[in-house]
Amino acid sequence: MTARDAILARIRRSLGTSGSDIARRADVSDRLQRPPKGLIPLRGQRDRAGRTDLFAAEAAKVSTTVARVAEAGDVPAAIADYLRAKNLPQVIRAGADPRLADLPWDTQPQLTVSAGPSKGDDLVGLSHAFAGVAETGTLVLTSGADNPTTLAFLPEYHLVVLDAADIAGDYEAVWDRLRAIYGKGEMPRNLNLITGPSRSGDIEQTILLGAHGPRSLHVIIVEGAAE
Repeated sequence: MTARDAILARIRRSLGTSGSDIARRADVSDRLQRPPKGLIPLRGQRDRAGRTDLFAAEAAKVSTTVARVAEAGDVPAAIADYLRAKNLPQVIRAGADPRLADLPWDTQPQLTVSAGPSKGDDLVGLSHAFAGVAETGTLVLTSGADNPTTLAFLPEYHLVVLDAADIAGDYEAVWDRLRAIYGKGEMPRNLNLITGPSRSGDIEQTILLGAHGPRSLHVIIVEGAAE
């Protein structure tokens, strides 16, 4: 018997049970299949417009800039405007997300869009968010070829397209949607929760943006995305 086995056996004896307790195994299985919900804050329980407004307000509190466009076709122009305002070259790198690939990039011929993960030499990265969390202004990004994690951490400027329909009031709603879309055993390798640009503070509480990732986070909310 290993030390681990001995410890677990001692715990079972103190509980008056054994590892073959059928009823307890059934309880554990039921809890895993139907996880109980905790208390959910009321502040995020709003209609779609209310959730969008709350997300934008909370994102602004953590140094995230937000632009709102009427439909997906307006995204390329919004990106070009952002780059000009920041005096940045009209060059971005994006993943293979079909929602980004289908955008009318030809309306902005000066804009160069490269596809694939970043190797660390890209100034601007572009992602499409899986969801947003209204109560904290947090972006939820799944990893994979569609949205390489490198685009969220290596470029100095990170741009994220977020459909208003995908803004949830709370984290619990995002977990439910994630399980429904991916299913058990098919979850993405990483789920990145991003609240504002990278920041760090020294002993004198001086905040430094871009310490461990992008120093600028810009979200483009597509208002007209279908529910």
